Amino acid sequence: MKRFFLWLHQKYARKIQLRLTIYFLLILLPLVIVSLYVNFRSQSILLERTIETTKAALASSMDYIDVTLQNVEEISTLTTTDNEILKKINQVSPDLDALSYIMFSDVMKELAGITSINHMVSQVSLFHSGSHMLLTTNHGGKKLENKQVLDNLRNLASNYGTGIMYIMPDYQLSEETTFGAVMNTDSISLIRVMDLNNPSREPNLLIMSLNKKKLLDLIGSLLPSPNAQINLYTNKQELVVGTGIYGSKIVHMEESIPGVFTVKADSRHYKWTLKLYQSEKELFREINETRLFTYIIIGVSVILALLISWAVYSGIAYPIQRLWKGMNSFGSGNLNVRLENKRIDEIGYLTRTFNKMVEDQKNLIENHYEQQLRLANAELKFLQSQINPHFLYNTLDSIYWTAKNYEAAEISEMVLNLSRFFRLSLSKGRETFSVEETIEHLHFYIRVQQLRFLESFSVSYELQEESKSVHILKLLLQPLVENAILYGLESKTDGHLWISSRLEDAFLVLTVEDNGIGIEKERMDYIREQLDRLSDFSVGPFSFLEDNAQDVYGLRNVFSRIKLFYGNKAELSIDSTEGSGTTIELKLPLEHCQESFNLQPLKNKQHGVKEA
Repeated sequence: MKRFFLWLHQKYARKIQLRLTIYFLLILLPLVIVSLYVNFRSQSILLERTIETTKAALASSMDYIDVTLQNVEEISTLTTTDNEILKKINQVSPDLDALSYIMFSDVMKELAGITSINHMVSQVSLFHSGSHMLLTTNHGGKKLENKQVLDNLRNLASNYGTGIMYIMPDYQLSEETTFGAVMNTDSISLIRVMDLNNPSREPNLLIMSLNKKKLLDLIGSLLPSPNAQINLYTNKQELVVGTGIYGSKIVHMEESIPGVFTVKADSRHYKWTLKLYQSEKELFREINETRLFTYIIIGVSVILALLISWAVYSGIAYPIQRLWKGMNSFGSGNLNVRLENKRIDEIGYLTRTFNKMVEDQKNLIENHYEQQLRLANAELKFLQSQINPHFLYNTLDSIYWTAKNYEAAEISEMVLNLSRFFRLSLSKGRETFSVEETIEHLHFYIRVQQLRFLESFSVSYELQEESKSVHILKLLLQPLVENAILYGLESKTDGHLWISSRLEDAFLVLTVEDNGIGIEKERMDYIREQLDRLSDFSVGPFSFLEDNAQDVYGLRNVFSRIKLFYGNKAELSIDSTEGSGTTIELKLPLEHCQESFNLQPLKNKQHGVKEA
């Protein structure tokens, strides 16, 4: 044994090829270990990536389902408040005379059109409490005789009021009858009471059954393999639609199956859940094949290490060192580093690939910032677009009630001010107005509200002369004034509203103050909490939309817009004393109060880019 080691030492000292062979084997050994580790690690990585990809696909489908349910609910709202349908229903007598059948026929024609508007609605039904009649677009009309069924349907109308409920087909309407059997449907149904705006309404119900096949086709497209299963559950863990079984076993919401991994996604609005089931053995089939190929590659690599041990290493060291230095420079933030390359061999290919990678990374970073800027601009446009429709509905409502109580002169003045308000709102694409133009615009809105509330409040303006020419975003004060009128001055007969502007240091200060009922302390704490949550832009440019606090929508809208346009220096403060009134103050940095629309300063703050 001693002689063998002595012989091996002599060969090692005299033969460069032997030394190179040993070096290559020593280098190859950790690579082999890493390859084996990576191979086993890839199994868990594949599982993680699969879960991420599947969650993204499920989340996308849940967003579509959310939009679909919202569309169905909007259609149901339009239907339950349709004056023509309500008029015809009210003409139906409990004895079902000839006129009643004519009215039912007309109503059926109206309801039949809903299924063509939204393909996710398979059937629309109407329960008429007075005549005990159930009308369905797919099966015509029938009279319900079971007293328990009738009582339960009426109780649904009474218990849920104007709200929306979703009923599964297996819901028991009586001891021997289910909801699905009565309605001739095997799918979940949306139910709401007719005549939403009438507090003395009859317990008539609109029932819209979702298309089970369409929902199954939608979620079925997400299946990664024929053996995978996918189910859709409600927020009450009720199975809406899906393959529903794994093997011969029905899968419930909270169930887990050995050897099967599950991925789920919850909808943001309705809290429904999509859950996908797939066999781990099926998932890792390709990984097992790859593992075999890895073993083969390791064996081939050892053989190749022995064959190339005679290669001259000096011809490779320098270009690799140069490539290493280039990578270090790139890692330090130098996006303009480029390596000179005249070689056409493998080292030359690596150098060209490195240069291309640096160029691609530079383009990706520049494109990312440009995309974020466009996203911020799109968000600002979206925020501004929310104000006009919100005000339009309130104003039209005001015109309606004014028409019922006053002569045409007041209505004419209200319509005139309304038209001026919207004409300036459109403003041929302008995004900013001077303070003076803004107050003139705002006065049209205030005049409409004064007519609406029978001149129960007055208004005064205190504009510093130097502040009149400063430009601000359009419709910035209107939500604040609207809140002051609706929530502060509505119940007062001697209300007053103060609107002022002034320059203070490097800021434009805008104030809206009222002598209304004020805000209680708990409510003020809640409002300030909501605004503080919007102050953190790190959660994303559309974070203000993820919350459901619609009751402070106006303040959230204004706060988000000033942060987007004027940056983090912009401030919104609110101070209120219960019983004495409320004051809201905006402080906008003058450096951004320009006529031209520019979000560049905000973009740089969000992404940490240093301005030159």
